[in-house]
Amino acid sequence: MTMQKQFIIIGAKDRIDFPEFGIYDIPCRIDTGALTSSIHCHRVKIKQGVDGKERLYFRLLDPKHPNYQKKDFVVENFTEKKIKSSNGQSEYRFVIQAKVILFGMEIITEFSLADRERMQFPVLLGRKLLNKRFLVDVSKNDLSYKYKQKYSNS
Repeated sequence: MTMQKQFIIIGAKDRIDFPEFGIYDIPCRIDTGALTSSIHCHRVKIKQGVDGKERLYFRLLDPKHPNYQKKDFVVENFTEKKIKSSNGQSEYRFVIQAKVILFGMEIITEFSLADRERMQFPVLLGRKLLNKRFLVDVSKNDLSYKYKQKYSNS
């Protein structure tokens, strides 16, 4: 008899925490059509430090967003990848590793830094994050957020 892995049910949309960046309860869309997750950012630029290492600077979210911090974040570990956007066009984007919290679990996954200003959700969760962890039930919403509310208040 083989053991079957239990998957967590996640809805079509939820809220996610990025503890390393100090931003919490950010609305996100679950997208099984996207391979890589993405997060809205702006002011993305590479700068070379005095040590000669390249660093990626960016600001997360949008100045109109209530969680916007008007703060530059800096990472040393980043790549540039060709990503197919929602309109079917391929574009190069910077990709970073970020720790997120869903259903009380810390997950480290890739996020492409994207201009999602015209999108309803600042964060998109793709298959790399979902794979072998979650099953999507599109009739549900905010299951991780409800889990957090239930267990952080007890």
